[in-house]
Amino acid sequence: MPFYFKQGDIPYKRHITFAKDNGELYREELFSTHGFSNIYSNKYHHNMPSKVVRVEPYSLDHGAEWQDSLLQNYKIHSKKVDGKGNFFTARKKLLFNADCAIYTAKVTEDTEQFYRNAYADEVVFVHEGSGKLYSEYGVLAVKKWDYLVIPRGTTYQLKFDDYSQVRLMITEAYSMVSIPKHFRNEAGQMLETAPYCERDIRQPQLAQARVEKGEFELIIKYADTFQKTILEWHPFDLVGWDGAVYPWAFNIDDYAPVVGKIHLPPSAHQVFSANNFVMCNFVPRLYDFHPQSIPAPYYHTNINSDEVLYYVHGDFMSRTRH
Repeated sequence: MPFYFKQGDIPYKRHITFAKDNGELYREELFSTHGFSNIYSNKYHHNMPSKVVRVEPYSLDHGAEWQDSLLQNYKIHSKKVDGKGNFFTARKKLLFNADCAIYTAKVTEDTEQFYRNAYADEVVFVHEGSGKLYSEYGVLAVKKWDYLVIPRGTTYQLKFDDYSQVRLMITEAYSMVSIPKHFRNEAGQMLETAPYCERDIRQPQLAQARVEKGEFELIIKYADTFQKTILEWHPFDLVGWDGAVYPWAFNIDDYAPVVGKIHLPPSAHQVFSANNFVMCNFVPRLYDFHPQSIPAPYYHTNINSDEVLYYVHGDFMSRTRH
């Protein structure tokens, strides 16, 4: 996330002592990426964030993996693999490669456990449902058709208003998820020609610090391995933070699509980028209005990329009604 943001109380200069009214020090945590050479945030905790009571094994099965099969097109009815569980146990892995993994989840229950993906950024698309994302950085309201971009290493919870109406599509990215470079100028500001801008991005709002001692369960995911870490202090104990690494939301309804007189390739509808893959939006728009425009769908081949279409709502030219 390339945009600087600041909330709560922080010292006037980074990496200097920051004292409470009683003389004790707040604990500064530098949360950085790419070996301290890329974007980062500084977080100020009431207590030592690394205090751990104990670590325990934890088992979680996201479903059997596909075996190698014939190279052909596949149509997956994701609702047929629905399970049950909370925002991380309900996930069912559908597709994966060396760069990303794609899950769907029918979330049916709440949990007080915290969750952290240690090896991957997550993009959680809220197909159905509404609620809140809670993290160290604060509270972020969640609504239908939100993309939630959650940097790796973020400790968070997702809670929903009605657990009979929650469906998610989750993409794990083993590289950093970012706004495409061609949408931004040299200073990092989004261009006038970009399909969305900074006003469309929602950041968490810092909540009252939870200064609570006890045993708080944190489930940590390392690739396809899990463990349970019992924290001594509630992880949401920040008095303030600033920087450019934090979870954020963008709603697909705020995407302004590019319109072409003749057919535009999928790359014209990009929304996020990562190493070796991109994510695109195909949303309602004025469509191919040249009088001799080729009827869609028509044959096209992308020899360098696999393509995955996730259907959300309405009719689309490449989808049958059956």
